[in-house]
Formats: sequence, structure tokens, C-alpha cells
Amino acid sequence: MARVTIKELTKRFGAVTAVSDFNLDIADREFLVLLGPSGAGKTTTLRCVAGLEKPEAGQVHFDGELMNTVAPALRDVAFVFQSYALYPRKTVYENIASPLQARKVPKSEIDAKVREVANKLHIERLLTRRPQQLSGGEQQRVALCRAMVRQPRVFLMDEPLTNLDFKLRVEMRTELKHLHADLDTTFFYVTNDQLEALSLADRIAVLNKGVLQQMDTPENIYDHPVNRFVASFIGSPTMNMLDCNLAGDDAALTAEGWVLTIPGPARDAIKKAGIGNVVLGVRPEDIALRVQEQHGDLPGEVYAIEPLGDRNIYEVKLGTSIVRIKTPPTFMVQPGERVYMGINRQRIHLFDPKSDQAIL
Repeated sequence: MARVTIKELTKRFGAVTAVSDFNLDIADREFLVLLGPSGAGKTTTLRCVAGLEKPEAGQVHFDGELMNTVAPALRDVAFVFQSYALYPRKTVYENIASPLQARKVPKSEIDAKVREVANKLHIERLLTRRPQQLSGGEQQRVALCRAMVRQPRVFLMDEPLTNLDFKLRVEMRTELKHLHADLDTTFFYVTNDQLEALSLADRIAVLNKGVLQQMDTPENIYDHPVNRFVASFIGSPTMNMLDCNLAGDDAALTAEGWVLTIPGPARDAIKKAGIGNVVLGVRPEDIALRVQEQHGDLPGEVYAIEPLGDRNIYEVKLGTSIVRIKTPPTFMVQPGERVYMGINRQRIHLFDPKSDQAIL
């Protein structure tokens, strides 16, 4: 168990800066998820913490102890790779036991620990098999057991669920939550999957192009994104972004084909920012779609429908924009029909179109 502190970390590969002046403080026993698109610098950061990459600048500390000059093997971390990295010629038992064998732990102790972790992840029946005889989910469990058996100070996980099908990914997310609670150890987890981040993390750190964008609880990341990148990257379907202006009476936002009255705090935020143009952000679940107009609704025309079983995603023309809306599966209208959109004005987001920073 360890507190992990990253200070002003910078890592370059030739002319490319993978991570730039990155700071992060992971609490002891926390489940911290580093989230971002491919190429954001997530894996590079993880490898610097593990000692597999040497940064150009910055420091990595475990419980206040500087790790920069400590060899990877002596950092007492367990790295779970996306590819699982199992030894193909060894049995499951031998794969799990390998870290303890490298440390010359007595055989009797190895046997007890291997069987203990195998029981925790329900793979005791697989101990005599080889990796090629296992499913993807079973291989992932073996990789986790091999990490667990060492009882490391920190678990480092690099997109470990990427190669699993959807059903297995959901099951393994649950397993990982239970595992973290059971082991009571620090988890540093990298993914580009927002659902994994939102469901697993105590806190999420959002990274883009090597720069930290926001770090907060999953709830605050989702409800209070600090900029357009975070707002757009978190949420499925993505947040609707509409370019508009503050109307002359200062009580509404307007664009071609529509006018939306806004609450006082939103109006005050725009005035305080000193801008006339603004980007309105609205999540698809914060819009009610209906066939009968209510006061304050915005009129639109159905452009396309995406049925998803438990819900429908409607694309609706609003002026010159397309707005995506979540509805229950029982709500059914056809492309070309006129509909009305009731926007939850207490849930809107506002962004400066020049800086992309949130102003509300």
C-alpha cells in the first residue's frame, strides 16, 4: 500500500512530447483511473511510475520516497498489461507462481499463496492448464492473480480489459471493484473507456495530448466538466454543443432558428466572462422529447433514430444544428416528424468558444 505522487513529469520521444509537466497525487488505497484518448500519454505515464521509462524531467514518489533512481524490480509494483503477457509454455500455476519463484520464496509458501489468489478469482480449476487453453476472461484472471500473489505496494493496470468482449468487460469491472476492496491496495488504472472510468474510479484524471485536463470524482467530472474536451469525451452519446449568442434582452440564448431562455446564474456567468458568443452544452439525457409543445420548448424535426433496446437515440434538427436526445424505448416517432425539445435549464453547460473553458 502506498501513496503515489507524480511531480512535473515530462517524457519525450524524439520531437514528440508524450507527457508534459504532469502532476498527480494518488492517495493510499485509492482507485485512480487515468482516462484519455489513444495517444494521450496514459501508458507512458504508467511506465514512468513503474520505472520502465525514464522521464526527461519530474519525480515519482512512493510514500514520499523518490523512485526515479530505483530499479523497476525494486519498486514493488505489479504491472497488469493489456496483452496479459503470460508465459505460453508454463501452466497457470507456474505463471502465477513466477514472481514468487524469482524472489526465491519457499515452495510451501508459494503453493499456499498461489492457491489463495486462484480461489479469490475462481480459477483454481484452471491451475494445470496452459494459456492457449483459456478464454480471454480466464487469461485476464490469471494475469491479475500473478499480480496479486506478490502483494505489491501499487497495482498498475494498462487497459487490462480492452481485449475482452462487452459481456466479459462488464463482469471483470465488477471483479476489479471487489478485488480493490478486498486487497485494500492502491490501484492506478489506465483506460480510454469512459464507462470503465466512471464505474471503477474513486477519482478520474482526464489526460489529453500529455496534459492533465481535470481530476475529480466521477460525479463531478460528468456533471461539472472544466472544458469542452472533458465535456465531450465523457458521456455517451457525447454532449450536444451549440454555438449561440446572448440575446439583446440578456435573458436568452439565440441562434438561427431558435431562442432559449436561461436562468439568472447562466446569464450572470456569461456577463462576467465578458463574451457575446457562447457554446451551449446539453447532455442527451437532459432533453425531454415530445410531440406536444410545452411552454419554453424548442421545435425541431426528427432526422434519424438509433434504437438501442433499452433506449432510443434521436437525432433532431434544431435550426442548422443536429441535437442528440435519449428517450425511453416506448417513445416512437418517425424521421421527418415535428417534435419539441424541453431542455433542463438547470443542467446546461456554457463554454467560452475561444478558450474552450467552462464558464458555468
